Amino acid sequence: MVYLIPTLLAEEATATIPLYVINCLKECKAIFAENIRTARRFMKKMDSSIVIDDFEWHEIDKDESKTISGFLTAVNSGKSIAILSEAGCPGVADPGQKLVSIAQEMKIQVKPLVGPSSILLALMASGLNGQHFTFHGYLPIESTKRIKKIKQLEEESYKNHSTHIFIETPYRNNALIADILKTCKAQTLLCIGAEITSQEEWIKTMAVSEWKHQTVNLHKKTAIFLLGTRN
Repeated sequence: MVYLIPTLLAEEATATIPLYVINCLKECKAIFAENIRTARRFMKKMDSSIVIDDFEWHEIDKDESKTISGFLTAVNSGKSIAILSEAGCPGVADPGQKLVSIAQEMKIQVKPLVGPSSILLALMASGLNGQHFTFHGYLPIESTKRIKKIKQLEEESYKNHSTHIFIETPYRNNALIADILKTCKAQTLLCIGAEITSQEEWIKTMAVSEWKHQTVNLHKKTAIFLLGTRN
């Protein structure tokens, strides 16, 4: 069995992880984590009785061939496996997809467990179209290419009444917002979700013209962005 273990979006938001997730995690023998150090800290935070050294640890993405080899060894030895990302759900805008793909090819049962996803939480709260949406991950870093992509997403949104979701590295959030506001039509809807599940969480949807009258500073804050149109 391969368990996909959701982790915290905000350090203090322990209530967002159901108890059964931690119980399943404790039954696993091998853990594949995006970052072993933070995965260990997450486990002790959720249950201080967990003995970290009881698990076999593997880090994802540092050396893919080594990771895959360790995964195949664990599978072939019959060990229950847990996959953890740095935040949110593994395989969704986070590492883990390659190992899950291998498990599916090998006909190993994959069990996704319930936990917080900033993509879905922001979409739920946005009021934008939740029937037709696309997650794009990161937009281009270079401003000219990023503006071109923003225009493309806006055009698709009007054409198909679709919602387009994307993220940015926290220290580039403000530059992304500036490009959106100078590129998009006044009536285009922009939803910003910031610090989701934390005590500072806010999720707001307004027309671009309204955002231009707001002072928004998301430098080094976790955020997610959604572009859409009115019904």
